[in-house]
Amino acid sequence: MREDGVVAASWQVAAGGKRIPELELELDVVGLSDESQLVYTVLVGLPRGSASEIAEACGMGAAVAGRHLSALVKNGLAIRSAGRPPRFTAAAPDVAVTELIRESERRLDTARSLVRQLAETHREANRISDPSIAVELLTGHEDINSAFQRLTGSAQHRIRAFDRPPYVNRPGSDLENQRQRQHTGVAHRVIYDRAAVAWPGRLRDDILPSVRAGEEARVRAELPLKLVIADDGSAIIPFSLAAGGHSVAYLIHRSPILAALEALFEAEWERATPLRDTSPPAARNDGPDADTRALLGLLASGCTDAAIARTQGWSERTTQRRIHRLMTELGAATRFQAAAQAARRGWLQ
Repeated sequence: MREDGVVAASWQVAAGGKRIPELELELDVVGLSDESQLVYTVLVGLPRGSASEIAEACGMGAAVAGRHLSALVKNGLAIRSAGRPPRFTAAAPDVAVTELIRESERRLDTARSLVRQLAETHREANRISDPSIAVELLTGHEDINSAFQRLTGSAQHRIRAFDRPPYVNRPGSDLENQRQRQHTGVAHRVIYDRAAVAWPGRLRDDILPSVRAGEEARVRAELPLKLVIADDGSAIIPFSLAAGGHSVAYLIHRSPILAALEALFEAEWERATPLRDTSPPAARNDGPDADTRALLGLLASGCTDAAIARTQGWSERTTQRRIHRLMTELGAATRFQAAAQAARRGWLQ
């Protein structure tokens, strides 16, 4: 069978002198026994054959052939026509066999999902039975993503996070779930690495909408790791063993290790620069425009010219001109002074 599901065939002479196709691929992978495969193979070359004709070509009894023909009809591999005796025609192999393969794949996917659920139950049961297990090693994107969903979905009070590249899932893909959690009273405090803020489209499409939804966001020039802490009970640290993304993560349970991670987060939070929504309120006509407010927010966050240019979709030359013009307008000699002057005027509120 070719990769597109078409059954390749060669010809052989069977019992009774009939010429029938010989399948090159065994069909037991889709649940057909050797005898059923033989009956189907013969049927492909003998359209509208009766059970006795098929039995003769296969070299088996009519009753046995009849049972296999009935099974083929049930599986969608053959069609039975009315009349006496009933006659059988093979369904198109490129359609019928391919559908059987897809059904087998669906069953395999279901089995894999069940295995993952059982593995999670087994892991949690062993952890509960042995509270000394403080750290679990997770491997594979599916296991890590599942653990992340359980961690954030079970949070009752707060989520704290370090956000930095690289990313496996598209940044912002959890935005809707985060909004729902915040709506139910789960507070979110997130510290973004400067590289995360500079990620193309990230500030506009994810970070600022999260802030408008109630997230408290701050920025650090560089974060030591990626981290998500749910309530005070558990945390996850995804990290990369290769350039392609996260393949391993640590799941941390209540322990001195978790306490250390909580202390690290709070220390970084104190050092980080607040990141606010700089879009102007609809009712205000004074103050700078939206682009200038965005520029001020990025300057206050310590972003470089290159990072600001990527975030705003400007060229570096345009970015430098805008910064120079803004500093002149504010009477500032440095970027820090520009941010301070803007804060005094209420432009960063």
